Amino acid sequence: MNSALIILLVLAALLIAAALWAMGVYNGLVALRNRFKNAFAQIDVQLKRRYDLIPNLVETAKGYLAHERETLEAVIKARNVAASAAQAVAANPANGAALQGLLGAESGLAGALSRLMVVSEAYPDLKANQNMLRLTEELTSTENKISFARQAFNDAVMAYNTRRETFPAVLVAGALGFTEAQLFTVESPAERVAPKVSF
Repeated sequence: MNSALIILLVLAALLIAAALWAMGVYNGLVALRNRFKNAFAQIDVQLKRRYDLIPNLVETAKGYLAHERETLEAVIKARNVAASAAQAVAANPANGAALQGLLGAESGLAGALSRLMVVSEAYPDLKANQNMLRLTEELTSTENKISFARQAFNDAVMAYNTRRETFPAVLVAGALGFTEAQLFTVESPAERVAPKVSF
């Protein structure tokens, strides 16, 4: 009876130790997942700021670019698609498909903004407009903030994925529902160039 009791106590101690270890792994992964979700929230703040600036930019340009209606409409359409995609990712930053959709939408928006900037080069009065100068300066500042926020997000995702994939966490991460998070990357070399917004 004495040796059976000792065996039961040892087994109970091992079970308690395993449960404590699993709780520690779980809590650590939750903290890292929340960190990258918060990092995306910082990107989202800057993206919303940019999405709010774009209609003002288009309105300012509209008076000067009356013959460039298609370009202006393309910018607004791309902005709306990107804003919708950003909302989907903000709801769940761990959703890789939604993040890929945002990356595609952001690529389209960058292209539309670049076309607007190229077209506006032909209008000296627009380039000298104080409101346009202020808006483009704010947009440039926001683009820089997005870059820094994206870097912080990618760092947080890297820490989460590393923890999730290393031993011993890898033994339980999948079973506990911790899937791989996607980096916020730019795929094509053309997309790596920020839209030029200077006048």
